[in-house]
Amino acid sequence: MNKFIIVGGLLAIVFILYAFKSKKGQPISSIHQFKAKTIDGDILDFSKFKGKKILIVNTASKCGFTSQYKELEELHDKYKDKLVIIGFPCNQFGEQEPGTSSDIKSFCTKNYGVSFTMMEKVNVKGDGICDIYTWLTDKEKNGVVSSSVKWNFQKYLIDEKGHLVDYVLSFNSPTCSKIVNWIEAK
Repeated sequence: MNKFIIVGGLLAIVFILYAFKSKKGQPISSIHQFKAKTIDGDILDFSKFKGKKILIVNTASKCGFTSQYKELEELHDKYKDKLVIIGFPCNQFGEQEPGTSSDIKSFCTKNYGVSFTMMEKVNVKGDGICDIYTWLTDKEKNGVVSSSVKWNFQKYLIDEKGHLVDYVLSFNSPTCSKIVNWIEAK
């Protein structure tokens, strides 16, 4: 009888260890759980993007990378059937996004014809970091990787199930091969 108890206990331990190992590195939750305010003050429910890839980028109007708005808009136009681009204006890097929501929207529309989704200005690091960026930058929350936003126009890649895939630093163009290959992959 004691052998059965020991064997049963060992099997239970093996099962628990296997179950824990199989979940390691897997996303804990998805971006679809979030809601946030758009640049127009409306609430955007991210669950509406189930089945589409999402590219999230923190933006600024007075940055050396601001011209990336043009390439983001090109991606939006070319892949809008399977990709959602969401810009989060942020003033945390060199105070390069000082304007109001109205100023930012006007700048983006007038200078780059931005028609992809723009959100209200947020913090992407430190005190007051918004919920979405807390999730994007913390491996314990996203299940994939911890990161820190280094500068304006850092890009986060989210798959169709709402799971973080990877991120791309600011100096990489939105139309770089890593991003385009990810978009075009099935």
